[in-house]
Amino acid sequence: MPETESRKSDHIKIVLEKDVQHKGSAGFDDVLLIHNAMPEMDFDDVDTEIEFLGKKLAAPVLVSGMTGGTAEAERINRNLARAAEEAGVGMGVGSQRAMIENGKLMSTYSVRDVAPRMLLIGNIGAAQFAKGYGVGECRTAVESIKADALAIHLNAAQELVQPEGDRNWKGIISAVRQVAKELGYPVIVKETGAGINGDVAKAIEAAGVKAIDVSGSGGTSWTAVESFRNSPVGNTFNNWGIPTAVAVAWCKKSVKIPILASGGIYNGLDAAKAISLGASACTIARPLLRAAVTSYEKTKAELERIIRELRIAMFLTGSKNIKQFQGRKPIVTGKTSEMMTQI
Repeated sequence: MPETESRKSDHIKIVLEKDVQHKGSAGFDDVLLIHNAMPEMDFDDVDTEIEFLGKKLAAPVLVSGMTGGTAEAERINRNLARAAEEAGVGMGVGSQRAMIENGKLMSTYSVRDVAPRMLLIGNIGAAQFAKGYGVGECRTAVESIKADALAIHLNAAQELVQPEGDRNWKGIISAVRQVAKELGYPVIVKETGAGINGDVAKAIEAAGVKAIDVSGSGGTSWTAVESFRNSPVGNTFNNWGIPTAVAVAWCKKSVKIPILASGGIYNGLDAAKAISLGASACTIARPLLRAAVTSYEKTKAELERIIRELRIAMFLTGSKNIKQFQGRKPIVTGKTSEMMTQI
């Protein structure tokens, strides 16, 4: 099995079987939504619909780009896509580097036949730009799977602890700017578990990117994942990163483009807290991956659970829709509050 495909298989196995939880908090335990004891509304009237990148979503939820490039990944992606289509939410695929290196792997990312209407987001690693990737590879990533947008992922921490990881991160922002200008599809920039600060967010916005996924610390630690792949320094950086709650607030304060929240979001209440801090939507990974390796039915049930929990949180704050809910500012306490005062 080629190196990239082997690494993809390793990642799935490790995330499902090993303790790769970030040892720090995503910050949501310090976020208190204000309870409304008399909501004066019917639960059935709670409306979670939003518009993102020109498409309507039934809820501010996206399935995070997780995998591709292996036979198991093909089954997982199809379960995720079918469930997302029926739930009316969006989905990203994992890094398409394996597919670009080997066109025979395209089927492991192709889900349009089971999700014809879903917001679908392709995925390219930013480190590949230093190796010669450009607009052409990005267009291939989007158009080959009939995606609606492209996510460019930032994973410097993961790459640096990998024995075979990419070390050269020069010229990334100029490459992102060129892709955003010439691709012809919306571009999202996303981290992979270490967060994005306000200054980086400003540079991303100035490059013409349409949204930022902060992907903060508090969920799966990809440095911990690499420690199970024979990285001698992976665990040293297990706690590295900006907690998701802090990253959301920081980026929301710094830029005008939509902010997506991911990292340590395991249920609808976590999602509600992220949205109350300024996120337009949340991307969710590990809970859905665990379901998708089993079946489409479990994946759909997991998505429905998350959306129902979000609706309950909205109802209990007296919010009929997402716009109204975003006006209900939370109380932030503890360490998360201390960090936010310094941004």
